[in-house]
Amino acid sequence: MAKKTKPEKKEEKISEEIAENNPEEKAKQKKESDEIKEKEKVATMKIEDLPGVGPATVEKLKEAGYLDLMSLAAAPSRELADIAGMTESGAGKVIVAARKALKIDFMTGDELSSKRKSIERISTGSQEFNKLIGGGIETQGLFECFGEYGSGKSQLAMQLAVMAQLPKENGGLNSDVIYIDTENTFRPERIKQIAEAQGLDSKKVLKRIMVARAFTSDHQMLLAEKIDSMIREKNIHVRLVIVDSLTSLFRTEYSGRGTLATRQQKLNRHLHTLQRIADIHNIAVYVTNQVMARPDIFFGNPTAAIGGHVLGHACQFRVYLRKSKGDKRIARLIDSPYLPEGEAIFRVTEKGIEDIKS
Repeated sequence: MAKKTKPEKKEEKISEEIAENNPEEKAKQKKESDEIKEKEKVATMKIEDLPGVGPATVEKLKEAGYLDLMSLAAAPSRELADIAGMTESGAGKVIVAARKALKIDFMTGDELSSKRKSIERISTGSQEFNKLIGGGIETQGLFECFGEYGSGKSQLAMQLAVMAQLPKENGGLNSDVIYIDTENTFRPERIKQIAEAQGLDSKKVLKRIMVARAFTSDHQMLLAEKIDSMIREKNIHVRLVIVDSLTSLFRTEYSGRGTLATRQQKLNRHLHTLQRIADIHNIAVYVTNQVMARPDIFFGNPTAAIGGHVLGHACQFRVYLRKSKGDKRIARLIDSPYLPEGEAIFRVTEKGIEDIKS
């Protein structure tokens, strides 16, 4: 441990003297000190430190990919019971113990405001688009783009996969990327074009994107569930997860009204898995979505996003993309917790997503 320098010691002494003469300042410093100690204690806690959790249970949990308290605290009891081979009541007790250890409880609005300062953003490549969505694609949430074929959903996905690798001062997070491809739309050639336009080494960029092709909805869900253990075991710095497209395989396998309930239940579970990953690892999740035609609509937009209310409620940001003349695209912000509806126009060129030059 490095020795404290003389200026640091002098500053501490002055701070102690101020606190000694001011009871309020002394109480404030004690509170801050206790909070730091509590955080350090929680940070070093392991699953085996939880009360009532024996060695056999710990082994089962770790085999199932639950390696720390946060992953347990955010797990649904039924899912944890199935994966770890426990009873549902036993799983519930483990989850409660983890939440108590982490002190997951109510917090004041200003505490939540401080917590939200850890949210970061990835640039879309277009300043107008960024302005529309509050500065870029947010971490700790789900961001959905839906629209017809050719509207730019997959182009934006590949643009983000490159932009995420830029330094923070250039609109990125110096991040690795996980890309779940369900429609065979990921193209390394396109990544190279966008990377070179950003002045990056395309080979290095491609090495930092982990792509998995999903062939069924169950396979897609399994890939999403593996992300947490991948991040922990391989120690990779992932700050962006892309699913392109989220609903394609669900739509193919569950056609007709008779299978609608099953499809929506599975989709809901998949969305909660993605949200849990976003919360635990401070990750941005970008998903694309298909649309369907509504022939009964005579006025207004005759297209609607697939996924219904389940998907609508799960995503914090929903953007509708549509084609315009030539390479122009229009992004309309449909839903956001704190931003007004609005539109932005951008271009899709060889260089990627760009603003329209005046």
